[in-house]
Amino acid sequence: MTDDTLTFASPDQILLLFGAQDRYLRQVREAVGVGVTIRGDQLRLHGTEEQIRRGREVFSELKTILEQRGELNESEVRSVLGLSKPTGGTAPRPTPAQVSIDLLEKARRVLPRSAGQAEYVRAIRDHDLVFCEGPAGSGKTYLAVAMAVNALRQEQVRKIVLVRPAVEAGEKLGFLPGDLLAKINPFLRPLLDALSEMLDYDAVQRYIERDVVEIVPLAFMRGRTLNETFIILDEGQNTTVTQMKMFLTRLGNGSRIVVTGDSTQTDLPPEVTSGFNDALRRLTGVPGIGHIRLTGEDIVRHPLVKKIVAAYDDGPLKGEPRPRGRS
Repeated sequence: MTDDTLTFASPDQILLLFGAQDRYLRQVREAVGVGVTIRGDQLRLHGTEEQIRRGREVFSELKTILEQRGELNESEVRSVLGLSKPTGGTAPRPTPAQVSIDLLEKARRVLPRSAGQAEYVRAIRDHDLVFCEGPAGSGKTYLAVAMAVNALRQEQVRKIVLVRPAVEAGEKLGFLPGDLLAKINPFLRPLLDALSEMLDYDAVQRYIERDVVEIVPLAFMRGRTLNETFIILDEGQNTTVTQMKMFLTRLGNGSRIVVTGDSTQTDLPPEVTSGFNDALRRLTGVPGIGHIRLTGEDIVRHPLVKKIVAAYDDGPLKGEPRPRGRS
């Protein structure tokens, strides 16, 4: 048995680290097996060398998140514990702090919450075109918007364009009242929600009014060339092959594109090939293009979302017909 010591800014920071009624501390003890005692502003770890190594890794990562965000939540603790699993001699995984996204907005940062999300952020930094496929709640859109805000604030691009196909999710909504913006707003709202979480309301409105942030349906992209622009296509699985080709060829000098999609939630007619799936097949292995596949392990919404996605991935219940396949 050996021990090790971690020093914190104050005893109050350690209390935040432990969570309400020591909930987070119990999770770390159960997952890692390390013993923990407090001495003032120090955390003393007891156990085997492996338990202390993993314990130090977990508490150091949680400490970094606390220092950057001032708080912890349940999903962050679970994600850090997942990242700290024994590596079997392989190279250590990057920590969220190493790939954190600085929004340059009142010291706000966005931290990836899983190894997959960290690789996604790295891919966006390293490539001008990135495809990200993954289930609902895995952070595909949110992280892409955060990277767009970072690029804009660092003057790497002059503009952000948020794009979404205006495809109804299994419903016929019929006539929608209002002007054009009001009609397309329901389809583009998820992108605007992500942006509003990161920036103050006034900043978002100012960007939109000055055309620094543009939110457009996919059909309006034809004929445009966008230079020095960060372009995000959300719900890419709902594009046709022709639409995807049209969109990808909008890439101008100094621009970047991120395309997100979930092949399991295609709302196209069964006989129509998804442009997202087609592009993944055509462009796999092309230099300069990143491809990230997120999984259920990367889901960061309510814990039940991960279980719901897994249940539906199991296929139809016994005795029920399988749904018609969609490309």
